[in-house]
Amino acid sequence: MKPASSFEAQTYHKVDLRLLPFLFLCYILAYLDRVNVGFAKLQMLKDLSLSDAAFATGAGIFFIGYFFFEVPSNILLKKFGARMWIARIMISWGIISACMIFVKGAWSFYAMRFLLGIAEAGFFPGVIFYLTLWYPSRLRATRTSWFVAAIAVSGVIGNPISGSIMDLLSGAMRLSGWQWLFLAEGIPSIIVGIWVIYYLNSSIEESKWLTTEEKALLAQNLVAEDKHKTDHKLIDAFKSAKVWVLCAIYFTLMIGLYGIAFWLPTIIKAFGIKGYFGVGVITAIPYGVAVIGMIILSQHSDKTGERRLHYVLNVTAGAIGLVLSGVFASNPVLAIVFLSIGTLGVIGSMPLFWPLPSAFLAGTAAAAGIGIVNSVGNLGGYFGPNIPIWARLVSSDRSAALYIIAGSLMVGALMTFFLIPKTLRVKVGAR
Repeated sequence: MKPASSFEAQTYHKVDLRLLPFLFLCYILAYLDRVNVGFAKLQMLKDLSLSDAAFATGAGIFFIGYFFFEVPSNILLKKFGARMWIARIMISWGIISACMIFVKGAWSFYAMRFLLGIAEAGFFPGVIFYLTLWYPSRLRATRTSWFVAAIAVSGVIGNPISGSIMDLLSGAMRLSGWQWLFLAEGIPSIIVGIWVIYYLNSSIEESKWLTTEEKALLAQNLVAEDKHKTDHKLIDAFKSAKVWVLCAIYFTLMIGLYGIAFWLPTIIKAFGIKGYFGVGVITAIPYGVAVIGMIILSQHSDKTGERRLHYVLNVTAGAIGLVLSGVFASNPVLAIVFLSIGTLGVIGSMPLFWPLPSAFLAGTAAAAGIGIVNSVGNLGGYFGPNIPIWARLVSSDRSAALYIIAGSLMVGALMTFFLIPKTLRVKVGAR
């Protein structure tokens, strides 16, 4: 008989191979459909006579629809099962994203972005909750990092692809490049959404690809962990002060994420880069740095069981990177270097953050708590794209928006340091 630790490691490796690559693909598609508007902006503003302010409003209004439907969607995921609900989310957002080709002006742009937010609500926290059904907290940061790495990878591969689509297909079949971009990146979400129905299992018990012994091991580890959690009722997630502190921290992180995501192509193009593909390639650099750094940070966090200081130090480094990218904005090379540090500080902090809610919530409370944190926190996604517009009203410095975003990240780092308990750690165990 194999030693328990060896059997455990092999079992989790089997789960990893089954779930993580597929969820990774799903989130690449989700993030592309959410932020490809930042790339489309380079062309669609002129075609539709939209102002930068109208673009920022449309980019941010996604998160208003997202906010209202996030918690209900995450609770329904637990009721109907991850397989069918995640499939529903992906198919509906793919259809709406593809229908962005019919946008004719500001109001139709706002309406479609709002509907896209409603459609996608529940996907990210749903997957985070889904991971809690398979992995105990001590193993979750690294697994979450592989999922969240899709944000960075979508930037690495998605931006050059987006640039190529706009360069090569602009004018084909009387469609503009930005219309082809939405169509080409919406249809795959529909296809993969249908695939979800046949691929994912909603629970350990449903998994025919696991042996009886493997199912028992996975279930036993989860049961043993849940015994140490005190919040179990749905209402407790809303009453928990920890949940609302996490909402505020995540709010600041989302200001950083979407302040960067929606405006990075514009920042890069301002360096004088020619062609949409060239902009896409340069834009991919900060995301590439974030992929590597995120994995290293998450593995170290899982190894030590420490989350709080990992998060604080990484976010602080990201804030400093954004400030320095603004200071050296006239030097494209240095600006890209520091933008890469800033991007790592934001994206690399997400897998360090998400094990925290599930460290003290269980069952329906975990689903609701994760949904609350993600929905309220993601309202920062409304403010992030608008900060550059608002900054112009108070300062002529083109880098003022970067300084404001960096300041919001520092507020989040300080809240994490002073308000998140030092004792909120996870046990270190088999990986």
